[in-house]
Amino acid sequence: MKSILYTIIGIYFLICILLYFFQSKLLFIPSQLPADFKFHFQGDFEEKFFQVNENTTIHALHFFANNPKGVILYFHGNAGSLEGWGQVGEEFASLGYDVLISDYRTFGKSTGTISESAFYEDAQMLYDFLLEKYDPSQIIIYGRSIGTGVAIDLASKNTAQQLILETPFKNMTELAGSKMKIFPVKALLRFSFKSDEKILKVKYPIHIFHGTDDEVIPYYHAQDFATLLGNTEMLTTLENGGHNNLSDFSAYWIKIKALLKVN
Repeated sequence: MKSILYTIIGIYFLICILLYFFQSKLLFIPSQLPADFKFHFQGDFEEKFFQVNENTTIHALHFFANNPKGVILYFHGNAGSLEGWGQVGEEFASLGYDVLISDYRTFGKSTGTISESAFYEDAQMLYDFLLEKYDPSQIIIYGRSIGTGVAIDLASKNTAQQLILETPFKNMTELAGSKMKIFPVKALLRFSFKSDEKILKVKYPIHIFHGTDDEVIPYYHAQDFATLLGNTEMLTTLENGGHNNLSDFSAYWIKIKALLKVN
């Protein structure tokens, strides 16, 4: 009986070790792209490469609208690459906004090593790049899913016109803890994304989109943000909306156009 117990305990601690050292492979599912990959999107856009250091390059797509009202700095979800996420640039450019959307380190044509601090440093670099052409009052910071953690951190440190969040989570400890209740998640996590603390530092308009049937990030995370900020009107609820289909709802686009002041 003792041998069985020791085996179970051993397996438990082995899983804890694996969760600690390999969690980035659980949290992030990047798709790599060859250096000569050609993007095919409608409208005017160009590839941008930002050299962070000798081992790290951030790849981005910059979409251009005719007579742009401003620019959207977009941070995408935890999987894929700009091959798929680039369509977001198409959609928002069609609404009259330039769009800068990048791949995180190890995603697409970007290189380097993933870490929470790296997410924040790269986001700041992209924001600073936009300041060369745009006034802060023209910059809209937009985060989706894991990208909301990046967007909120950036917004808490910089001025912008507004912050838009799609399927946000309060912090990684709570999100991961709800899915792995038998493990000491707080001790194991190397990614905290303490958005519920940082969002209180954002001093300009915030709007949140979340679906009631989100299977990845429960809807209550968005509700708690609205309660925390004392503003239920900042939340657009998509009834029966999941984690990856909010843009299929007409209510999403109606509110987006209102936020972007699109006639």
